[in-house]
Amino acid sequence: MTQADLQTIRLSNGKTVQAHTQLFINNEFVPGNGPLIETINPATEEVICKVHAADENDVNNAVEAAYQCYYKTWSKVAPFERGRLLNKLADLMERDIEQIAILDAVDNGKSFVIARDVDVTESINCYRYFAGWADKIHGKTIDTTHDKWCYTRHEALGVVGAVIPWNYPTMMAAWKFAPALAAGNCIVMKSSEVTPLATLKFAELVKEAGFPAGCVNVITGLGHTTGNYLSGHPKVSKMAFTGSTATGRKIMEASSSSNIKKLQLELGGKSAQIVLADADLANAAYWACGGIFNNHGQSCNAGSRIFVHESVHDKFVELFIEETKKIKIGDPFDDETFQGPQINKSQFDKILSYIEIGKNEGAKVAYGGKRWGNRGYYVEPTVFINCNNNMRVMREEIFGPVVAIGTFKTVEEAIELANDSDYGLAGGVYTTDLDLAIKVTNEVRAGTMWVNCYDVFDQSTPFGGYKQSGFGKELGKYSLQEYTQVKVVKIQLSKL
Repeated sequence: MTQADLQTIRLSNGKTVQAHTQLFINNEFVPGNGPLIETINPATEEVICKVHAADENDVNNAVEAAYQCYYKTWSKVAPFERGRLLNKLADLMERDIEQIAILDAVDNGKSFVIARDVDVTESINCYRYFAGWADKIHGKTIDTTHDKWCYTRHEALGVVGAVIPWNYPTMMAAWKFAPALAAGNCIVMKSSEVTPLATLKFAELVKEAGFPAGCVNVITGLGHTTGNYLSGHPKVSKMAFTGSTATGRKIMEASSSSNIKKLQLELGGKSAQIVLADADLANAAYWACGGIFNNHGQSCNAGSRIFVHESVHDKFVELFIEETKKIKIGDPFDDETFQGPQINKSQFDKILSYIEIGKNEGAKVAYGGKRWGNRGYYVEPTVFINCNNNMRVMREEIFGPVVAIGTFKTVEEAIELANDSDYGLAGGVYTTDLDLAIKVTNEVRAGTMWVNCYDVFDQSTPFGGYKQSGFGKELGKYSLQEYTQVKVVKIQLSKL
């Protein structure tokens, strides 16, 4: 079954927007040979449109386009020119920021204002940041012996495969596209089949910016088919993945059984926020609330476990619930909305089931705990208290607006509780004591630790996890190491 590429989408505010629905291969939108996939508006539970899925032949075509572009064209482009193209791309995204944000909001359910002012704006900043790095990636000369000249080259990998999740469609694409292209790679990206529309809009801008055909390819499809074809492809030199730990394992298996690809995995989390006895409780409540409820709780680094010193527990919970009550739930295109719907029916049902699990385990619902409204996949921000670290709501990633709060007696106990997890993506500590802040951040085994704030990102700051939260770094100079390989050259000099 085929359909035209551009489809007209009607929004809840009565406006319409055009969306690409085909695959973007070799600088052209082309029909996919896989089945058409419905993308659902989570605020209304209605079909937005259908998008083309890539089958194995489509994946081969995308990878071959990237492979030919890399070896014939892109690897010969001057680094400064790569940076210029990335800056041009950022300019075009800024020009079309409203349309990109609309597609993110209707596809994902997040607030349009947040999509525009945070997700897309920070993505634009990401492209500009890495544009600046494009001509500053270089090796070193190494002094060995007097008759040898030795130096290193930081070379691109070739073709990078990337698979991104549905929770931050534009931002997660930027975190992979920008460093990969700055370092001189070509890329094939599989967007989530749940939220493909904004990434396909981005592909349109890639061509307008002047990137050579095949440099950037965007496909979509199911993970166990399209994603598997990509992660097992012998001409893909590296896979960058953000998503669940279970899928990360499958990508590792595909890499090991194909061509031993370089891997970068940013996986699940169950991050802990620790509130010490001396903390500024109003500040802690403000940041901890955002730390779990930002993006409807659909963040891998969500601070979904909060450990509070027993002496300040009651006051903190009071302040935390006051902050939670300020959250405006509603239509993503209402300017006042902070929390929209969960992404789909599956996640909606999963979150509600975890709320029941928490109740049955003995946790007490202090706020929320049920569906919001009667249309759309909305769940009330939910606060559990009286939690211990053996409860499933404390141990398993819910990926929704549900927080579990427990207590501790000593700093050492709090650190032990935070580390008692399979994950290690992020964490936070609230304290006015610098010595304690340093002790906790040093001893909690997580890739990012925030002090007296939470969920604060910057393009220059690396991000990545420990343990089953994966390995490798996104953002910052560190991320360039993920998209390059070091070659050593030794030259015998003429006799001196």
